[in-house]
Amino acid sequence: MLNLNQITIPSLDLEKSVLFYKTLGLHLIVDALPRYARFECPDGDSTFSIHKVDELPKGNGITIYFEDDNLDELIANLKEKGITFTSNPEDKSWLWREAHLQDPDGNHIILYHAGENRKDPPWRIE
Repeated sequence: MLNLNQITIPSLDLEKSVLFYKTLGLHLIVDALPRYARFECPDGDSTFSIHKVDELPKGNGITIYFEDDNLDELIANLKEKGITFTSNPEDKSWLWREAHLQDPDGNHIILYHAGENRKDPPWRIE
C-alpha cells in the first residue's frame, strides 16, 4: 500500500529556506546545514525536506500544498511575520480556499483549506 509521506525540494540557500519554512510553522527535525534539512508537519505524519543544489530545475518548477483548517487566521499571522503573498485567500470553483506565495527559491506554495473536498469532492469518481 502506497502512502505519500515525504517530499524533498531543492534549494540554493538552505539557511534562508529553513527560516522561511519554520516561519510557516513546520518543525525542524534534522539539521544537516548547509546541505540538508528535514521538517515534520505540525499535523499528520508527513515530513518535508530541502536539499542543497548548485542550480534550480528549469521550467514551471514545484508546487507545494499545505492545508490548514484556519487558513485566514494563518495567513494573517504569517503576514504579521513578514511573509509576502502573491494572492490572498480566495474561494475557488473546485471548492478549495487558497492563498499563493513563493519560497526563497521561487517554489510555488499554496496554503489552502479543502476539508472533505480534497478527497471527496462532489464530482469524485467511484
